[in-house]
Amino acid sequence: MLRAIHHLKKSILLAGAPSISDELYIDILRQEKMESIVTLVRNETYDLLSVAHTALVGSGTATLETALFKVPQIVCYKGSAFSYAIAKKLVDIKYISLVNLIADKEVVKELIQDELTAENINEALEVIEKTRPKIIADYEALVKNLGSEGASERAANEIIKLIQSK
Repeated sequence: MLRAIHHLKKSILLAGAPSISDELYIDILRQEKMESIVTLVRNETYDLLSVAHTALVGSGTATLETALFKVPQIVCYKGSAFSYAIAKKLVDIKYISLVNLIADKEVVKELIQDELTAENINEALEVIEKTRPKIIADYEALVKNLGSEGASERAANEIIKLIQSK
């Protein structure tokens, strides 16, 4: 399916989460009057990343995968206020995304909790367009730092070292 639509400019491809039904996505897209510009994609993450220009990504391994495909991204995370407050008390880290944790600097913009607004997303998208070469260079340094064989273990060890140093 992606081969058929990747040539479209300004199209929005939405990678559907396995735990969320198509019906829920469709209902939300209809409510927001976006069903004509958003295409729901399932089970084609790497194909999607191979044609993506920019991505909004939930935190987790997806941020690192997106970086490995050299797709500039905004990390978006919003949970319950209660869970977030507990996590802030228990964990003291500068970043939430694997990309930033491993690089130990802000490579990708993180919009967490109340920062996750349409205005902030639009602003971050504008910054990406101006800083795309720098983001790609930071991704390349990240890949070089991780190396090839055993990269997952090295990434995990870097994250553990960062957490233990806090």
